[in-house]
Amino acid sequence: MGQLITVTEKPARRADVAIFELNRSLTGMGHERYRSTDDVAGNRPVDELARRLLEVDGVKAVHVYSNMVTLDLADGARREGLADIIRDLFTYYREGVEVADPMAAAAEPAVEPAAG
Repeated sequence: MGQLITVTEKPARRADVAIFELNRSLTGMGHERYRSTDDVAGNRPVDELARRLLEVDGVKAVHVYSNMVTLDLADGARREGLADIIRDLFTYYREGVEVADPMAAAAEPAVEPAAG
């Protein structure tokens, strides 16, 4: 199933900003800022979270500092479901998805190339 992240939405002074506090740090003491999916270059958890959030209609930018995620939203953007995207970041098993068995691959006999 993976580890769910505890997410608490915090009040923001502006209607076009959403702030979420997590129960774990994603960046240590570093700031990460993403204005589009083109800014997502890596495959770290913080990069994957930014990628998922920027794919949501109405999310214009993502800023992550330690355990705080701040989103810049378009006017009228819906906040519903944003906390769920963050909460499910480390969930690797979902119903209907086959879970990989690393031991099965190790148990398969090696196939030797044909001589020729």
